[in-house]
Amino acid sequence: MITIYHNPRCSKSREGLELLEKTGKEYSVVKYLDTPLTKIEIKDLLKKLGIKPLELVRQKEDIWKEHFAAKKLTSVQIINALAKYPQLIERPIIVNGDKAVIARPAEKAKEIF
Repeated sequence: MITIYHNPRCSKSREGLELLEKTGKEYSVVKYLDTPLTKIEIKDLLKKLGIKPLELVRQKEDIWKEHFAAKKLTSVQIINALAKYPQLIERPIIVNGDKAVIARPAEKAKEIF
């Protein structure tokens, strides 16, 4: 089953969900701000995305700029920050099996359908 990690307030995330709806495939929606991801879930997503933790961070977010941007952080520290502040996670993330993509732009999701 396909899963989308979604923030309904984000236009890019809504675009990703709309594209997913048009496929007609079954999917589940995880509103990760309401149900934050665990560190293990974040690590699993990173593996499926094939990226480093910093690449999952929304670096223009105020929380990041105020608390983390000026620091040299390890991967573990970045994952801890993402778990504590889920709004720092790039969105939307669409997962299909063992593959995932940050669907920005939404058309990137087609890579894993």
